[in-house]
Amino acid sequence: MASLLNLFKSCRPFTPIQLPSRLRPGKLTQPRRSFTPLSSSSTNNGDSTPSVKDLWLHNTMSRKKELFKPKVEGQVGMYVCGVTAYDLSHIGHARVYVTFDVLFRYLKHLGYEVSYVRNFTDVDDKIIARANELGEDPISLSRRFCEEFNRDMEQLQCLDPSVQPRVSDHIPQIIDLIKQIIDNDYAYEVDGDVYFSVDKSPTYGKLSGRKLEDNRAGERVAVDTRKRHPADFALWKTAKEGEVSWESPWGRGRPGWHIECSAMSAAYLGYSFDIHGGGMDLVFPHHENEIAQSCAACDSSDISYWIHNGFVTVDSEKMSKSLGNFFTIRQVIDLYHPLALRLFLMGTHYRSPINYSDFLLESASERVFYIYQTLHDCESVLGEKDSTFDDGSVPSDTLTSINTFRSEFVASMSDDLLTPVTLAAMSEPLKTINDLIHTRKGKKQPRREESLKALEASVREVLTILGLMPTSYSEVLEQLKEKVLKRAGLNEEDVLQRVKERTEARKNKEYERSDEIRKELANVGIALMDSPEGTAWRPAIPLALQEPSTTT
Repeated sequence: MASLLNLFKSCRPFTPIQLPSRLRPGKLTQPRRSFTPLSSSSTNNGDSTPSVKDLWLHNTMSRKKELFKPKVEGQVGMYVCGVTAYDLSHIGHARVYVTFDVLFRYLKHLGYEVSYVRNFTDVDDKIIARANELGEDPISLSRRFCEEFNRDMEQLQCLDPSVQPRVSDHIPQIIDLIKQIIDNDYAYEVDGDVYFSVDKSPTYGKLSGRKLEDNRAGERVAVDTRKRHPADFALWKTAKEGEVSWESPWGRGRPGWHIECSAMSAAYLGYSFDIHGGGMDLVFPHHENEIAQSCAACDSSDISYWIHNGFVTVDSEKMSKSLGNFFTIRQVIDLYHPLALRLFLMGTHYRSPINYSDFLLESASERVFYIYQTLHDCESVLGEKDSTFDDGSVPSDTLTSINTFRSEFVASMSDDLLTPVTLAAMSEPLKTINDLIHTRKGKKQPRREESLKALEASVREVLTILGLMPTSYSEVLEQLKEKVLKRAGLNEEDVLQRVKERTEARKNKEYERSDEIRKELANVGIALMDSPEGTAWRPAIPLALQEPSTTT
């Protein structure tokens, strides 16, 4: 009985958040219990279809892939650490949130009801320093950059989380959590500051693999001789003159960095939930400290899967604001389409590092143009007819191709989100679509329209699950062309004038001049394509970037 009383005391609820019923732990609306890997369509004639695959995720805690089993059947609670909002976000941030958007989307596709919580840090030393530079209120500055971040996420087609809590709106919950930790004898107060005692946490270091004697004061935690152990970290900081602060039992102050996520995740998901994610740089100290705090407050605290994505690097060095080697999302999408950036980020497995380069972004841009041009051409052939086909109308070889594609999709995504393999699997149905549209043999295929419609639907469905489906194929193609013109420092009139000059040169048998014009445009990423109807142009990887890569 004593142990139950202690558990009740250590896990007493702190100031609760009033949540919609679907976000209250244990009271989520029951979703469907079974699912089909891809939604049923007219392409399924009862032949072999992809079987449901178990989802395997790499757990940083166990350092291996594990079969995903939610705590509550059909429901998933996921918390992802958000940005510290004091500036525009860079593409390292984009990688984090595209990664977890893909996971969010795939879990939803598998039939789970997902409560996805992603916070904003709007109280922090860096925010205060930036606000002082600009002569702006820290909370006001941070809210402005929270809005800018959400605009970036919308551009990248990241779905909104279920809730996006801010630190400044959760001070009562943070204070209550700190009280619990102190009451359980895991923290101490010194002159208005409250520190967590790491040496009282016997499992401290289990996530990162660090030994306590090797630890140093973590990032954002100043060295303080008043601390009992150098690695002790601040739960509450006493206010300095002019800083944003709140009343607390320890005097006016503000939260430390780590406590905010423990408080907000517990407020929305409880002490025990399924997935906690973020960038690899958060493994230590942030997530290590979160585990220590949450377990100190509630000894039944338990998160099943810790998931971390790899860095975006520049010249093999992590991209970060502190190193000054970063590109903001805005800077990149000013020159490249947001869907090209999303595909670039998904083109490498989420746990591996990505080295930022113009060549890889150009490659991603060319690839998305190819995908959408293929689907646009398919749409054009099918026209505006709202034709439907019965199950037996799609040729068996097309059905086999589609089922192979669907099986590859399920197998790769269920194997720790192998998006590069998924994207590669898309090549075959796209090639088949192009063959049916453009080759003499393809145009003569029986039930060609049925095949095109079924193939386009299967590719469109996968693009939707991956967050790569545009609102309009033609619209995104025009946007991709506008971006390449901007990168080339040209406008469409310039290109059309060069095409006209080249046409005249060919008529006059000035083939050297014709080739020269083609190469000049190819050097800046504009490819010319001749056909009986005339010459058209499309984006391509600039020759200036291609040539060095072929010699290395």
